[in-house]
Amino acid sequence: MRLPTPDDVELMTAIRQYVTPGTGNARRYLKLLNGNFLKMTEAERTPFLQQLAESARQVSDHELATLLDSEWRSRLTASWLIGLDRREQFRRRIGEMLLASKVCYAGQGYCLALARFATAADAELLAAYLDAYLPQLDKRYDQHWALGALLHLDGQLSANRAARFLIDDGLWHRWSRTEKPPAELREWIGRLCSAADESMRMG
Repeated sequence: MRLPTPDDVELMTAIRQYVTPGTGNARRYLKLLNGNFLKMTEAERTPFLQQLAESARQVSDHELATLLDSEWRSRLTASWLIGLDRREQFRRRIGEMLLASKVCYAGQGYCLALARFATAADAELLAAYLDAYLPQLDKRYDQHWALGALLHLDGQLSANRAARFLIDDGLWHRWSRTEKPPAELREWIGRLCSAADESMRMG
């Protein structure tokens, strides 16, 4: 049997502290997945957001980088923590991981982080992802999250980068099928970003 290495121990410690607090269906990463925490009652959501903000402030860059090297649960959670604390030093890596799309679900966190950074550079990363993946009609990845985040940033930045994806019979309409309308996707990302703002004010 292979003995755990120091790197293994470091990763598992970070996972226990930041990714899997809670038990069963109440584990942190499951509440972040699909924004499920928004379905919680206010009495449940407030302590969850307080604890999430505390983790976002205390986690080190090294721990975040370690989690980003792991599986989707760790990547999703790390991206949320990066986004909450606006650790913009991770922008390039988040953009590269979004474009690579190597694991499921993690892209949700990447899009949230870029929406939280809220600069033109982040909008360009989201647009690059949409350019790459909207033409691939057989790949149902995180295109809806990316479009919602880009529309959110258009509102924040008084820009119109998403417009070219939304023209009649354009890339979005050919890919979207049963996805929510763009306005709902924008509103969804806005709600998540508002919750992130709320959590960081609590601490």
